Amino acid sequence: MGAEKAGGRLLVLGWGNPGRRDDGLGPAIIEELARLGIPGVTAESDYQLSLEAAADLAEAEKAVFVDAALEGPEPFEVRRLSPSANISFSTHAFGPESLLAVCEEAYRRAPETLLVGVRGYEFDIAEGLTSGAQANSRAALEFIMRLIQDWKEGRTWQQANWERRS
Repeated sequence: MGAEKAGGRLLVLGWGNPGRRDDGLGPAIIEELARLGIPGVTAESDYQLSLEAAADLAEAEKAVFVDAALEGPEPFEVRRLSPSANISFSTHAFGPESLLAVCEEAYRRAPETLLVGVRGYEFDIAEGLTSGAQANSRAALEFIMRLIQDWKEGRTWQQANWERRS
């Protein structure tokens, strides 16, 4: 897993395949976030979610998952995640809720977690984000940065009113 660590207890984990156009939204946002070097934030990316990420989740107070969305609202959608008891170990069915469940089972805790699904448009084999995905990526990164600031200032997600800012 590619890790860009600035230290701290906030984990932002993005995944996707940059060789499939907009599927690379998660890693692109993580790369930009890591470049900013925000203290207290660990930014990691990979091609897909893996069991190994459960250890990183167990150390986090709060987490944000970032992935490309095939459909849904533009520029992105935010939803709260909870551990799911439906754990499948097929690489194609291992989602963020399953990873949270593994974390909870193995480490007896899971952080509060949000999923930011960033709208993508093209997922064919080619490199580079489409112009629409680039714009959505910028909006999602701005939202994630505001969310991190809210957390650092001690506001909960409800107090930060994140639902109305996506």
